[in-house]
Amino acid sequence: MHYEPNTTDHGLAHDPFKSCVVPRPIGWISSLSPDGVANLAPYSQFQNLSFNPPYVMFSANEGVDNRGRKDSVVNVEQTGEFVWNMATYDLREAVNISARDFPPDVDEFEAAGVTKAASLTVKAPRVAESPVHFECEYYTTLRLPGLGKNGGGAADMVIGHVKLIHVDDAALDENGKLDIPRLKPIARLGYYDYTYVEHVFEMKIPGASQGMMNGLEGQTGAPGKAAG
Repeated sequence: MHYEPNTTDHGLAHDPFKSCVVPRPIGWISSLSPDGVANLAPYSQFQNLSFNPPYVMFSANEGVDNRGRKDSVVNVEQTGEFVWNMATYDLREAVNISARDFPPDVDEFEAAGVTKAASLTVKAPRVAESPVHFECEYYTTLRLPGLGKNGGGAADMVIGHVKLIHVDDAALDENGKLDIPRLKPIARLGYYDYTYVEHVFEMKIPGASQGMMNGLEGQTGAPGKAAG
């Protein structure tokens, strides 16, 4: 079968698009409004974009009912900062609660029952129970047009420069690598489905140069050291 998105009928009970590009990591984004209200929300359209220097993005759809831009986007653009928190299986219920459509004056940390931890380079708080955090400086927003009435359904792709990375020592294995199967970061599969990593396998490109191998590992200098 084949179909044109938003044009022809796919003939299925559910649109398969969101389940084709999977699994997608969760962008559990914390921000602070100019008035000091903490916001916490998950975005399944999240990814790292580069590593030298590191940039990440999350994309927030307005919704076709024209309710306006998401609080996370507004906060990030107005304050110039945000934090990404790793969403894990143990935190799945808090992640799900924070996805609710709360009014802007509601503190989602309190609603979700998670603890605020102070950041070091930004004012936005971190989720203390999360094992990994990125403190990010806002870079830019790419606005993607929607097809709804008066542009409803538009998406804001927010890009941030990662300025500081927190990793809980307990999140590392004996080789100094993130123990992903133990942490169980959750990811979106589309529909109402999620998953987490249980098995990890390694592949190395045959004949790859050391420079390419360093790049695949995200090394910009000597292993374990910052470039420069």
